[in-house]
Amino acid sequence: MKIILNPGREKSLLRRHPWIFASAIISVDMEIVPGATVDLLSSEGKFLARASYSPISQIRARVWTFEDESVDKDFFRRKIQTAIELRKMSRVENHTNAYRLLHAESDGMPGFVVDQYKDMLVLQSTTAGSDFWKEIIADVLVEETGIQNIYERSDVDVRELEGLKPITGVLRGTSTDPQLQITEYNLKFNVDIQHGHKTGFYLDQCANRQRVGEFAKDRDVLNCFCYTGGFSIHALANGAKSVLSVDSSADALALLEENIALNRVPADRHTSIEGDVFQLLRKFRDENRSFDMIILDPPKFAPTAAHAEKASRAYKDINLLAFKLLRHGGVLFTYSCSGGIDAALFQKIVASAALDAGVDARIIQHLSQGSDHPVSLHFPEGAYLKGLVCVKG
Repeated sequence: MKIILNPGREKSLLRRHPWIFASAIISVDMEIVPGATVDLLSSEGKFLARASYSPISQIRARVWTFEDESVDKDFFRRKIQTAIELRKMSRVENHTNAYRLLHAESDGMPGFVVDQYKDMLVLQSTTAGSDFWKEIIADVLVEETGIQNIYERSDVDVRELEGLKPITGVLRGTSTDPQLQITEYNLKFNVDIQHGHKTGFYLDQCANRQRVGEFAKDRDVLNCFCYTGGFSIHALANGAKSVLSVDSSADALALLEENIALNRVPADRHTSIEGDVFQLLRKFRDENRSFDMIILDPPKFAPTAAHAEKASRAYKDINLLAFKLLRHGGVLFTYSCSGGIDAALFQKIVASAALDAGVDARIIQHLSQGSDHPVSLHFPEGAYLKGLVCVKG
């Protein structure tokens, strides 16, 4: 089965970018099953890559390999073995027993996200191609990791763009316990893999949570969009004077309280508030409240570049309010996980927020996702998490 590209549209593949959009295609073999493997050919008939086919998505093909090789169980075994070795090389297990094992395109596995939580794997399939190979991948994961239990969390909105329905449930093994306990830098966290955000926990922020802890001693901390309290626990464990955690989810805050008890950090220094962060930040401003450190880790405001303008206003709004609430010498940890907002734009947004807030601020560190979330040099979209540590002058 083959797909022929329009003249000149092979340039991205020659740069080893793994996506082919519908507009780049001149002809497609009839009756290609969704997710099936196809050859991508130039307009002159030259082999370019082997990819999965998605007849509904605007990203019509996602590359498995740029070599003329078979895409089969052994092929995926080699990919998974390479991914496992990369995590060993980065020594992620030195500080946590929960990390990303497969990071989609950046590990040469488009559509697949697999997170390891101690002795449980959580798999997320987002494309027709990953759904096509899901059962084979599950078998190989069990064989290569020795982990018998795999839970599926293929319930993200992006599946709709592929014409796929949400799927959740046990994929391999028998474990049905929705809650697991993981460790991170000697701290413990309960994780709800069935109902929690992403696959249950924000594994990409692991090193950044430790960094927050390093700044937290003797500071009054405000943690916005706190979810189950990763940043809050690290701050409390490292001597924060007080921590105020804000989130719109009562369930997340309940799990946060469990995590506080689990780690025996000083609960009397912690307060949580359920509510809308935007409204509460304005309320704190009107009450003349202030903090020594503020953490902004909002959900994805701009999943694609088409949402960038609206998202930019939201990012600017919360960062402006944060600068107003920070005391002199205060530290702002601010993040964007939006694919539609690149690092340069995010920095401009935060700079504009500081300007409108009438404050002087300096960036002392740029932050990103952990080493278990690698970024292919040919797929810059994989660098989705942007973070800045700013100090208010």
